[in-house]
Amino acid sequence: MNLSHENLARAQVSARLGEAQQCRPGRQLTRVLRSGRRAEEIAQQARLALARSL
Repeated sequence: MNLSHENLARAQVSARLGEAQQCRPGRQLTRVLRSGRRAEEIAQQARLALARSL
């Protein structure tokens, strides 16, 4: 279950980065990068939770 959350987070990061590349730089890019960082944090938490449960 945790791996599916991690895969979802990665897919969201990928989609947001794709959007950012198409958008003009500035506020939108900053917002997308923050969202990407948050998704990576969530993925890391999922990995830690999985490691602790084993």
